[in-house]
Amino acid sequence: MDGKVKVGVIGVGHLGSLHAKMYSSIKNAEFIGVYDINTERAWSVAKEFRVRSFATIDELYAAVNAVSIATPTSTHSDIALQALRKGLHLFIEKPITKTVKEAELLIAESERTKKKVQIGHIERFNPAILSVGHMNLDPLFIESHRMAQFKPRGTDVAVVLDLMIHDIDIILSLVKAPVEKIDASGVGIVSENIDIANARIQFANGCVANVTASRISQRAMRKMRLFQSNAYISIDFSGGTAEVFRLVDSKDRSVKATRLLGQIDSGPVKRNIVYERPKPKKVNALQYELELFLQSILDDTVPVVSAQDGKRALEVAQEIIATIEKQQQKYRKVIDQVS
Repeated sequence: MDGKVKVGVIGVGHLGSLHAKMYSSIKNAEFIGVYDINTERAWSVAKEFRVRSFATIDELYAAVNAVSIATPTSTHSDIALQALRKGLHLFIEKPITKTVKEAELLIAESERTKKKVQIGHIERFNPAILSVGHMNLDPLFIESHRMAQFKPRGTDVAVVLDLMIHDIDIILSLVKAPVEKIDASGVGIVSENIDIANARIQFANGCVANVTASRISQRAMRKMRLFQSNAYISIDFSGGTAEVFRLVDSKDRSVKATRLLGQIDSGPVKRNIVYERPKPKKVNALQYELELFLQSILDDTVPVVSAQDGKRALEVAQEIIATIEKQQQKYRKVIDQVS
């Protein structure tokens, strides 16, 4: 394959239209066109970016080498399997599929066809996360809060799959140990699904992650805090910035700290408490992840966020949802008995 990938977008709602915008400016993309069951919407997006609006999905498949799937989660499996069988590489917006079984079938098909599949866990490419990528991150405790104001879009799934799964994916990429136990609670307030949820994820290496997500918050927040031996890292996904507080050997002249906060004299080695604000990489997270997806095709390398990564995040998310639903059933039984 030459230096460009022929690519199309399936589903041009809010997110799919952003994919179209990015592909129209990415150097290693030859943006061919779009398909959506809403033909008027597809025609409008195609006109804006001067590409073709395909009348059928099969016509799009025949014209491209890769597609972005930005349709409702319930349709991911059928579209992805069909596209793989047509010989196409896939970028699938999170979550990978509706069920873990569907994800397993998708992975098996991608391995059979030897096609790339990348999952759109966009926070992996947030400037804040990228700015601490050089550090030896080995957290023992993680706390994350992802709070959003209410919007009707996305309420067809639990907040765990809508919002929390971003943090689940980040956490699983940081903690190199299997999940050992999950405790969770949540409630539906403005929809029939879970609108606010909290989970405590325990890993085999002793790390614990306390994860909260809400889509009924008065103010937005996307923050994660990492605590590990000799360091505390605060990540602000909204601002794209990170702060690091850590202990370093007072004789280590290689440390370029923003501020010296103090010194610890106890122990065999004097250590400085330093504050750093890593310089964030100037990058559009969506554009960057799509560029890397296309580059993985051209270079024949494993995508940064693989289908296996997407399945792992979905497995944990589904276990959190199942735990919450079990708790809710128990609560309803108690209420019924009392009444």
